[in-house]
Parts: sequence; C-alpha cells; structure tokens
Amino acid sequence: MTLVYAIAIGAYLGCGLYMMLSRHVVRLVLGLALLTNGAIFLIFLAGRIGSTTPAVIESGANVLAADAANSLPQALVLTAIVIGFALTAFAVALIVVAHRRLGTLDARSMTAAESLSAPAPVAPHGAPADG
Repeated sequence: MTLVYAIAIGAYLGCGLYMMLSRHVVRLVLGLALLTNGAIFLIFLAGRIGSTTPAVIESGANVLAADAANSLPQALVLTAIVIGFALTAFAVALIVVAHRRLGTLDARSMTAAESLSAPAPVAPHGAPADG
C-alpha cells in the first residue's frame, strides 16, 4: 500500500511541476500549491500512516511503544500547511495586483520592470550618493 501512496505522491508532484512550467501565472500558483501539498503528503507518508497507537508513554515505562504514532511528522505537516497557505495567499494577492496594473496574466508580457531605468547609485555605507 505504501508503494501506491508513493506513486500517487510522485504523480501529484509531477503535475505540480508541470503546471509551474506554464507561462500563465494562475497555473503557476496552482502548480505551487500542488507542490506544497505534495510535500505535505510526503512528510505525512514518512510518519507511518497506519499507526493508531497514541504517542503517549505508559505509566511505569521509559519509552514509547514500538508501534506508536510519530508526532514529529504531524507537527511538520501542520507547519507546512500554514506556510503553504500563506505562500499561496501572498502569490494570489501578488497576481491580483499585477493583473490590475499590467492587464495581463501571461508571464511573457509582464515586462514593466524591464523598461525602468537603472536604480539610483548607493554610497558604500547605504546612504544615497550625491550627484
């Protein structure tokens, strides 16, 4: 059964990578979300899905039971979910602003920064240079 999960996760990550190679920024963000969720599933699979024994040390024992659930992957998955959601929300907000300013969602035509002149020179200590 683990092989089936591994193949499914590989397909999930492959679809996310394929979508990230698109030049349409909405597909890029959806691919990023797929990659994030694929990594979450991978961490979840690494933490032994089938274990149902709680991660509690019994009274009188010094260690967990051998078949106890591993709480570290669960904590990592929760952290990855929060980070992935924040990254996706930021990317969507960035896309909305870019679409309002540039009027397109095609990454090839988002060239507004290329037409700007060079930035102002900066003095060695961080203060703006005179001149």
